[in-house]
Amino acid sequence: MSKLQQRLIRELQQNRNIKIVKTDEWSIPIRTVEVTYEPVRRSTMDVLMSMLLISIQEADFANAQDLSELLLVDPLFIEDLVSKMSRVSLIEQKEGFYRLTSKGQQQLERGIFEEELDVEMANLYYSPCHLTFLAVDEDNMEEYDDLPELYRYVDEEAEKQEHFEEAMLIEALQQEDDKEAVAGASQKIIAKIVQTDAKQINDSPCLEFVLHDKEQDILFVRIWNTLLNQWDSHLEQQLTEKEQLEWRKQYL
Repeated sequence: MSKLQQRLIRELQQNRNIKIVKTDEWSIPIRTVEVTYEPVRRSTMDVLMSMLLISIQEADFANAQDLSELLLVDPLFIEDLVSKMSRVSLIEQKEGFYRLTSKGQQQLERGIFEEELDVEMANLYYSPCHLTFLAVDEDNMEEYDDLPELYRYVDEEAEKQEHFEEAMLIEALQQEDDKEAVAGASQKIIAKIVQTDAKQINDSPCLEFVLHDKEQDILFVRIWNTLLNQWDSHLEQQLTEKEQLEWRKQYL
């Protein structure tokens, strides 16, 4: 931690007008929430699937061979696609003929194909100090033997929170998936939250620097969040609102 602090001090003092009047260390609580969810793969419906659905909608077809002859497409392609559309419940067989399901009708009208994927599990990290889930890179998470004392403005009620709105969970999961998404025509969408399990709370260190800009004669604060590995504007704003008036009395 001391090496990180020294690096940040050098960075902040590159401007000769900046003087560090206070340094401090404290921790923020982070709750791990294990989420099980159902994703779907959403993509633009291809031309052949659209033609098949329109054909089934407008006429009676008992098998893939009839559709193949109508569309002049290799029977193997048609059989595979009909099997896929049946599997994802876009079509069904009624009275010996293929029929569109309500799901198939909706997707045809929208021109969007949605394929259900296997249930997945992910960890989200909730910060009571930010009142939201933080976008954490799990590969770069570090463990600390000696943690500084807890942040002086922790929301105790938020710290106890174990239940979260589905929309909030979906938004956090979607942000994680969007970061990992590969550019292309398809998009992974979080369709439903199956289960959540609020796990332990682990503290994460932050480094505080109160600075005086001698040229402009202003005091401001920078907070380095080690969990995010970046400056934390939310905590900086929070401390500024609560303590800026006291800084001038105390340090100038």
